[in-house]
Amino acid sequence: MDIARSDIVKSTAGRDKGKFFFVLGVEEDFLLLADGKTRKLESPKRKKRKHTAFQAHCGSRAAEKIRGGEKLSNSELRRALAQFGGEGNPDQEG
Repeated sequence: MDIARSDIVKSTAGRDKGKFFFVLGVEEDFLLLADGKTRKLESPKRKKRKHTAFQAHCGSRAAEKIRGGEKLSNSELRRALAQFGGEGNPDQEG
């Protein structure tokens, strides 16, 4: 499956293993990831595609802003990821 901007991925390797992230950008074999808490919009994580797993195409307002290039806040990212993760991932809430 091809991963695109505004998709939600799960880290499968590294110290952030198991955490969910929004894809902010795609650069060949790398993805630019942010979750609004440990990785802010201002300094996204550059991570290899093979170290992530696709989770969902997101239809939230935050995802629409990423696709449209609109201004977005870290709290909006955290809120969208918390809704996606539900009760199974309480450390994503901010």
